Amino acid sequence: MARWCYRHRLVVLLLWVGALFGLGFSASTAGTDYANVFSLPDTDSKKAYDLMEKAFPASAGDTDTVVWKVDEGSVRDQDVRSRIQPALDRIAGMKGVGGVTGPYAADAAGAAQISGDGRIAYAQITFTEQANAVPKELVQDVVDTARDAGRDGLEVEVGGQAVQRVQEPPTGLAEMVGLAAAAVVLFLAFGSLYAMLLPLAVAIFGVGMGLFSTQLLSHVTDIPDLAPLLSSLIGLGVGIDYALFIVTRHRKGVLRGLDPEESAVTALNTSGRAVLFAGGTVCIALAGMLVTNLRFLDGVVIGTSLTVVLSVLAATTLLPALLGFLGARVLSRKQRRLLAATGPEPEKASGPAARWSTGVQRRPRTIAALALVVMAVLALPVLSLRLGATDQGNDDASTTTRQAYDLLAEGFGPGFNGPLQVVVDGGDATALTQGIKDTPGVARVAALPPASGVTVIQVVPTTSPQSEETDTLIDRLRDDVIPRAGAQAHVGGVTAVSKDFATVTGDRLPLFIATIIGLGFLLLLVAFRSLVVPLTAAVMNLIAAAASFGVLVAVFQWGWGLDLLGLGKEGPINAFLPVIMLSLLFGLSMDYQVFLVSRMHEEWVHTKDNARAVRVGLAETSRVINSAALIMVCVFLAFVLSGDAGAAMAGVGLAAAVALDAFILRTALVPAAMHLLGDSNWWLPGWLEKRLPHLAVEPKEEAAPMTAAPGEGPASAVHGFVRNTAGEPVEDAKVALMSTGGRELDRVATLADGSYILSVPAPGTYLLATTAAPPLLPRARQLTVAGEPLVHDVELEEGAEVS
Repeated sequence: MARWCYRHRLVVLLLWVGALFGLGFSASTAGTDYANVFSLPDTDSKKAYDLMEKAFPASAGDTDTVVWKVDEGSVRDQDVRSRIQPALDRIAGMKGVGGVTGPYAADAAGAAQISGDGRIAYAQITFTEQANAVPKELVQDVVDTARDAGRDGLEVEVGGQAVQRVQEPPTGLAEMVGLAAAAVVLFLAFGSLYAMLLPLAVAIFGVGMGLFSTQLLSHVTDIPDLAPLLSSLIGLGVGIDYALFIVTRHRKGVLRGLDPEESAVTALNTSGRAVLFAGGTVCIALAGMLVTNLRFLDGVVIGTSLTVVLSVLAATTLLPALLGFLGARVLSRKQRRLLAATGPEPEKASGPAARWSTGVQRRPRTIAALALVVMAVLALPVLSLRLGATDQGNDDASTTTRQAYDLLAEGFGPGFNGPLQVVVDGGDATALTQGIKDTPGVARVAALPPASGVTVIQVVPTTSPQSEETDTLIDRLRDDVIPRAGAQAHVGGVTAVSKDFATVTGDRLPLFIATIIGLGFLLLLVAFRSLVVPLTAAVMNLIAAAASFGVLVAVFQWGWGLDLLGLGKEGPINAFLPVIMLSLLFGLSMDYQVFLVSRMHEEWVHTKDNARAVRVGLAETSRVINSAALIMVCVFLAFVLSGDAGAAMAGVGLAAAVALDAFILRTALVPAAMHLLGDSNWWLPGWLEKRLPHLAVEPKEEAAPMTAAPGEGPASAVHGFVRNTAGEPVEDAKVALMSTGGRELDRVATLADGSYILSVPAPGTYLLATTAAPPLLPRARQLTVAGEPLVHDVELEEGAEVS
């Protein structure tokens, strides 16, 4: 497939461009219909909602708030009323609005909707549906009508869940910043503008098609509005990383003398296979969210998995086509000149990566101990992890929901933004109301007129919806106050729903973690034929998760650095975040583990020397893994600019997780541990070896180096002459024999008559790469060698350097 895409590059490119523009046109025509669906059966807050829906069908929907403030005078002034009341009347008449309760009613209830100083007031708008089901057009009409009533000296804002749905955060900024940062890292890594653009192009196509597809799917299934942000976040990361791994392998092949087409095919047949395996593991880790049985996460799984699949497809089809357009220009000018002047570079790794790898081999205990200490210190804050939900106090300061939130807190206290609804369907509601009034942590209580035997008691806490004291109050009401009053009642409201969601998530988290760790263990067990390698990977994943959540707690729960990030005040960690983060973290960690250990495993198969396998594997992969991780960190951190608190929290958490995983675990702790474990890294019981299916991350080489018996020499040979097009011998040309996996087996220089002879370890298929001084162009051909020596003459053409 890679060869077909390379040779038919224009067709492949046009197909991808057509698909992207076609999906984009369809998505823009259809629009979006994202919905946040929290399905929490058998929870107290769900029972409260069901009773509300039955007894008050017109009031069971989402309740949003219009709040206004005057700079001078009072909201009771006639000039204020004459602007606000007509707007409220128009809103009340809109189809889909169940009712509007304002402060200008004659009864005492209306007076309670005006602050003590008379400068702030609010009206409650009750929709007939829950927030996710309210049409966005209706919500936008409500917002526009309310805000149009404002003027100089009169500020009008609108808050609530339905309003938050239509309040799109700034789109594109986070993605553009992430791409710009990735471009800088790629240019530093490659030193070539063309090579830098390749991973970016692959990521743009993969993410673009993923987002458009997710947008279309939102019309046929429930997909939360967080899904496209997370899809962009993970899609940009894996799309750039996967292309980076393949392009790096391709450039290495060209530098070692392969023809660009053969190098591209080899890169896709080696690193491309690892990309397919890695993408599959990410999707499996994402699918692990389904075991939580939380409908809210189903749409996240669909959006993110689809984006990952399309990114992998782009890396394995679009990328070889783009490589075909570039040819040798995938290298920098300097590299092309050096290749023409000195011939292919040796396979041996060198530079800082090789020196670090040697240092890890010499001092594995010291490095392992230091890495463990760092990770343990960073993981300590996780002991105080508290799951909950961010509210509109974490929205961007410029949004109407955030301004409405702040005005209500200023006029009526922090707990007013998260009122509780105690729904009573049996017993003495009056006694329960009095008992709630006497409960610590309650600011005010109001019982609404009963209907169909159901009474709703509105409870305003003294603390904000995010505070731990509000969670304690909900538990106190459920466990003590309601049973003491002898009533049959349930505590509902947005704050109670968030608390129940956090509880359900926490209860199901152990099963989720066990599922994704188990699946990852089995995949690595089959891929590397070892019990110790997957066990080590599982332990490392848990360490990385603990440390990254420790960073999250320190930043978002304790507030360290929140002012620098501009993300509002500290609060609990979003309840859905552990599931999403662990899925992505375990998937991405598996990627790095596969790329690192597959090279070690390849060396182990050839040499059976564990120390050499670990040293060579780390030296040859650490640079590309660190570059890939740095790109992901840049992309993830850019989502702090998304305007969405949940996406910003996920971005910071994933950036910390990837950085710790790549720079500390995979670069230091994993290789140090593998040096300490020795040959036991590759141990697998014989009975298990016979029963395991064979799954190769890297393709099997057609022939592996063999050691001939004494006096017998090599199994075979390739020999012939190297000449130019005029038939003249080419002296000192470099001729190399490589396996189809790109491993160099033998290399010689031609003699004065142009002759060469190469040792062939065994019958099979090989690559023969020939390079000479300019103006002769390099050449690579695939050969099939049988048991007898093969005669193969090479003709090198002259040509100008490709610019």
